[in-house]
This record gives sequence, structure tokens and C-alpha cells, in this order.
Amino acid sequence: MDIGYAIEPDLSVEEFVAVLRRSTLAERRPVDDPPRIEGMLRNAGLIVTARDATGLLVGVSRAVTDFHYCCYLSDLAVDAAFQGQGIGRELIRRTHVAAGPGTTLILLAAPKARSYYPHIGMTQHDSCWVARPADQVGR
Repeated sequence: MDIGYAIEPDLSVEEFVAVLRRSTLAERRPVDDPPRIEGMLRNAGLIVTARDATGLLVGVSRAVTDFHYCCYLSDLAVDAAFQGQGIGRELIRRTHVAAGPGTTLILLAAPKARSYYPHIGMTQHDSCWVARPADQVGR
């Protein structure tokens, strides 16, 4: 299958939400809050996309990075109909290359994707802490 990859800083909210919904990631993202999604996209340092031959967005990587030391890969979504073809691996590779040769790529795995990352050569880190948004504290 012919997949094209690009850096797309102006990716639309609609396309982003659509691919989140066609993957498993929409379960953990505020897809029903367009202003929040808009902020997520506009304030990301790096958005890498994967599109099929028709131009359909089939995968996306959204990262926050300083382009010198670290790159936090916040979202990696691949349309379920296109999974298993190496698109996720290539999005990660291209994100890491675009972030810079000295960066460490960091991500928190979605529950359904935990077994994927070791398969592509990433190593698990044993010390990660999370502070949830104030509206989620105590849930």
C-alpha cells in the first residue's frame, strides 16, 4: 500500500479527530471538545501524518519537543483498517528524526498498545509519574 508521510503543523481538528476515532485512541482523548483539540494541535511542536493514495489521513504522530534534548510523543494513532503495515513504526521513526538527532523520544503507552513498543525496539522505563488535570483529581 502506498503511504505518504509529511510534517503537517496545520492539520485540521476534523481530520485529527476522525483518525483518533478510527483508531483506539479516541477513548482517551477529548474528541468531543473541539477547542481543546485545537489547542493540542496548535501547541504541539511536531505533527507527522500518514496518508493513503487518496489523501485519507490514516495515521498521525503528535509530539511536544524542544528539538534538542527530549521529544514527548503524546499521540500515536493509526486507523484500525491500516494497522499492522508498519505505519506506526514509520511515524515514530520520522517523528524522532524530525525532533533531532540528540533527542530522547518518550511516550506513555495506551493500554491496548503496551505490547507494541517493545516489538519495535523501544525500552520500558520504570520511573514515570503522572499528575492528572485538576478536573480529574480524585476520580
